Amino acid sequence: MLRCVAIALMALSGWEASAMAQVDGNGDVLINAKDDGYRGIWYANQKSGDEYVYKYSGGLGTYCAKHIPLAWYAPEVDKTFFTWGGAYKDKNTLVHMVSYYDHKTGQVPRPTILLDKKTTDAHDNPVLGLDDRGYVWVFSSSHGTSRPSYISRSAEPYSIEKFELIWQGNFSYPQPWYFAGKGWLFMHTHYTGGRAICMSTSEDGVNWSERRFLSRMAQGHYQISGRFQQKKVGSAFNYHPEDKGLNWRTNLYYMESADFGQTWKAAGGTVLEPMLTDPQSPALVYEYESKKLNVYLKDITFDPQGNPVILYVTSKGFESGPENMPRTWTTARWTGTAWEIRPSDIISDNNYDMGSLYVESDGTWRIIAPTEAGPQPYNPGGEIAIWVSGDQGQSWSKARQVTEDSPYNHTYVRRPVNAHPGFYGFWADGHGRKASESRLYFCTKDGDAFRLPATMEGDFAAPERVN
Repeated sequence: MLRCVAIALMALSGWEASAMAQVDGNGDVLINAKDDGYRGIWYANQKSGDEYVYKYSGGLGTYCAKHIPLAWYAPEVDKTFFTWGGAYKDKNTLVHMVSYYDHKTGQVPRPTILLDKKTTDAHDNPVLGLDDRGYVWVFSSSHGTSRPSYISRSAEPYSIEKFELIWQGNFSYPQPWYFAGKGWLFMHTHYTGGRAICMSTSEDGVNWSERRFLSRMAQGHYQISGRFQQKKVGSAFNYHPEDKGLNWRTNLYYMESADFGQTWKAAGGTVLEPMLTDPQSPALVYEYESKKLNVYLKDITFDPQGNPVILYVTSKGFESGPENMPRTWTTARWTGTAWEIRPSDIISDNNYDMGSLYVESDGTWRIIAPTEAGPQPYNPGGEIAIWVSGDQGQSWSKARQVTEDSPYNHTYVRRPVNAHPGFYGFWADGHGRKASESRLYFCTKDGDAFRLPATMEGDFAAPERVN
């Protein structure tokens, strides 16, 4: 662990000392132990005093949309590695878990308990990435600045048996993207006078550049980002208007960088000058503020030409319930010359219904999301469905309902990097209004759904088909 202390102190030169928390000399941060099953964290945020109980709540092990990515397919070993916010068997405390699905055997191992975040806050959930040598990296978030964040790396390539602590400090809403031969371009949020969009880069994951602030309009932003091949990173974001509180978020923005974060441009090529502060910035995709609509970001991906496609939901307000309907699933696509905004006929019953968008090589667009009413209606999640479009989002048809007659709402369907057809979406379930157990699931491209084993007797087990 002395090595970890030294590494963390080296990293201090890149990020501010005030965010630094010393690594425990006894090596208490990383647990590196095996668990006997797959369980998710249950979390609730902001009591609402009505039948829905909270602003949002449920089994949020794969929360939130601003934590990207949670799963990564490695063709070299034919495994999908994934991470999530887990919980102990007898206590709902957030522990960061790591595992993989072996596509050759159709089995999963006992998951690895990486660390205990010492909170129940699912905003501290981890994300995962692989470098060009196959090492598995886990970025452990913090909600704000009151708790430390961590970066860990597997001791061996394509392995989850043991991790080493590489760095600790502070970041929120982590979105690390690896570029072969260059290293990490780490998109994230820093709480400083609002939620500021930031980036840092690192060739080795140990020594990081100074945190660079990219945008903080009014009270700041939520962002989602994605990588197009090894060519660029694109970020879509909304903003919190001044003096309305952080529950209000509106407008849609986009910026991208094709030179490892040195230069940022709007989709049309206009060079932006970070830090952005004007809500009328050239990064603006569509103005929703005057329409009094909130914007809830879900996913961002790219078509084969590298044009961004953004998936989001609009609604009339932040409170749960029917009053803020319709909650409309919408896509924004850059055509090469203009933004094409397409509200759909897909309507959800909660702002925090989150799913993923797939732009496939044959031109099919696919959404896998909890768009159908669940057992706890108007709470986050519901029943999972697959929607497809053959005309770039002009029209959608429901291809399959993946789950039905469930006891709990299914929430936050996540798209793996390099998604394999056998592990195409990854999510959790949980009761929408009161604390409950939470299980983990994945589905194939066609919608066959499997539940990961909540308890295991052996070292490996096959997930259970549930539909």
